[in-house]
Amino acid sequence: MVKKNIIKDRDKIGFVFVVFIVLFLMVLSKAFYVQIVIKKKLMVYANNQLIREDVIYPKRGNIFDRNGSPLAINIQTYSIFTIPRADNKKEQLENYRALAKIVPKLNFSEIKKRVSHRTKYTWLARKIKLTEEQVKRIESLEDVYIISEPSRFYPNHELAAQILGFVGVDNTGLSGIEFRYDKLLKGNARVIKYLKDAKGRPVKFEVNKEEEQAFDLNLSIEKDLQAVAESYLKEAVIKHKAHKGGIGVMDVHTGEILAMANYPSFDPNTPFMGAGVGDFQRSSFVSDPFEPGSSFKIFTVISALENKIARSDTAYYCERGKLKVGDHIISEAESFETFEWLTVSEILEKSSNVGITKLAFDVTYPILRRTLKQFLMGEKTGIEVPGESRGIFPTKENLDPLSFSNVSFGQGIAVTGIQMLAAYAAVANGGYYVRPTIMKVEDASKVHKVRVMRGDVAKNVTNMLIAAVEKGTGQNARIDHFKIAGKTATAQRPGKNGGYDGYLAGFVGMTVQSKRDVVAFVYIDAPKGGDYYGNVVAAPVFKDVVKYLLYENKPPLKVAKADENGVNKNANNDNTLLAKIMKLNGENDALAKINEAIEEEGQKSLESRLQGENNIPNFIGLDKISASILAKQAGLVIDSKGIGIVVSQKAMAEEKKVELIYAPPKYE
Repeated sequence: MVKKNIIKDRDKIGFVFVVFIVLFLMVLSKAFYVQIVIKKKLMVYANNQLIREDVIYPKRGNIFDRNGSPLAINIQTYSIFTIPRADNKKEQLENYRALAKIVPKLNFSEIKKRVSHRTKYTWLARKIKLTEEQVKRIESLEDVYIISEPSRFYPNHELAAQILGFVGVDNTGLSGIEFRYDKLLKGNARVIKYLKDAKGRPVKFEVNKEEEQAFDLNLSIEKDLQAVAESYLKEAVIKHKAHKGGIGVMDVHTGEILAMANYPSFDPNTPFMGAGVGDFQRSSFVSDPFEPGSSFKIFTVISALENKIARSDTAYYCERGKLKVGDHIISEAESFETFEWLTVSEILEKSSNVGITKLAFDVTYPILRRTLKQFLMGEKTGIEVPGESRGIFPTKENLDPLSFSNVSFGQGIAVTGIQMLAAYAAVANGGYYVRPTIMKVEDASKVHKVRVMRGDVAKNVTNMLIAAVEKGTGQNARIDHFKIAGKTATAQRPGKNGGYDGYLAGFVGMTVQSKRDVVAFVYIDAPKGGDYYGNVVAAPVFKDVVKYLLYENKPPLKVAKADENGVNKNANNDNTLLAKIMKLNGENDALAKINEAIEEEGQKSLESRLQGENNIPNFIGLDKISASILAKQAGLVIDSKGIGIVVSQKAMAEEKKVELIYAPPKYE
């Protein structure tokens, strides 16, 4: 009996021992799992509970125009945040109430609502402007924290908006150059860490200050020219009740874009305000292809001359304005244009659809296609502005006669403004294709150039385009005392439901033998009200913008007396001295003499202005450089507003200070 009891006791002890061992192993395995297997995961979780991180980027790089004028800069702003607590809510709410009184933009009720269901890091305001007094008062509040953050600011507002783009609240580039070069402009981030106690209160801050490596950028555009281009473009779009418009001005030797604009536009300081901002934020000059119309005719001519299929004096019978191609009739733009025999030069000058079709049939589509490919039609130019389109280029190696005829005069094919600008630049610079760039070129000798036509062909086509402006369809683009070559375009717009709906009026032209060798392209999309021809709608914009470029930095030589309000009604008249020199010296060597005379006469003009009313010189009619020289001679400080030439002046309360109002010049 005793023996049986002993056996039972041993069994019980063994059972308890086994249970103990099992429990021990379970605890050991759990400890192993926690300490080894999921240790990193638990540490991350713990850190998330105790440590908060926030990333603050350094001051973003500035963006300047080619002359160093700021286009995108940074201003000092502040961001305010809090960490809601479960305890002592009454005291915390009083701090929030005090904050709302310090910063009128903040509403106490909204703050209370925002933090009511949160226990974590909560922004109360991002990137707002505060005075030093406001900052000091906020810093004295408990449970409210303030940090300094740079904010992006565009001092010229809409100027070059589609080129520049804009940034988000975290200073990340979202469009334009801001997006394209975001990494360069953004630099390295600062990481702010803080440790929270058991109640969630911050007890220790740590800022990881890495080296800031944000870079500044210098764009190729000229701020004043950009402003003038935008002003005249806007004026034309509104005047002709058009859907939109675009303009680009390019240096033909370096490929630098001196101005590029679209209208309507937007203010990158408030990018999400206003109707249709999504459509207006992109640069449609590089992103929206269109049928170019008659401005495309030069490529058929270039192909014919380059391949020695025709010469500039080769004549074609133009069928009195109507040519049957298959079952269709190719007609001239106007019914009264009943051309008979026209040379190749005259075909371009008069913009004959029938003549260019006959020339194209001699060239053949495979040869024309090869020429177009040399000019990168159907390919991106590679400009740095995001969203560039390739255009729409026929994929077939050959086309039926009707489609081929349409392509020869710019229908059935689509290009972008930047493609046309680059292609015409090759004509202007003697036959070299230069990639367009929105960045300032520091060394013009290193610009890569590819020959796409012979020099004699480029010169020949240039002479044809001069004739088109002086005697043909582009006469509204003429600029007195300067040679302008160019071509109009009046293209039908594809409709949404097939067919055509309205017109696109365009003009592309170039300066010839001037100090500023540029090419400019203007288009006005869907003008209404009767006027829709390129010569009537687009050519005047080209003239005003390029004339400003050619005449800038030259003091006006004849300035009318200001009226009683200080406004010179005739300040925008042409320079009469230029015409006199032309008559005396002829056109060939007049340009150099013009410039010499302008400098000499301009200095006399400035000196004669020094004796003005109340010892304030007469600035009316001067450009900014001339006004600056005159102010320096008179010992005055200038407060300038606007761009262009001075149209109004006013002596300010401060001694030796004058306010000058500028406006873009108007040319008769």
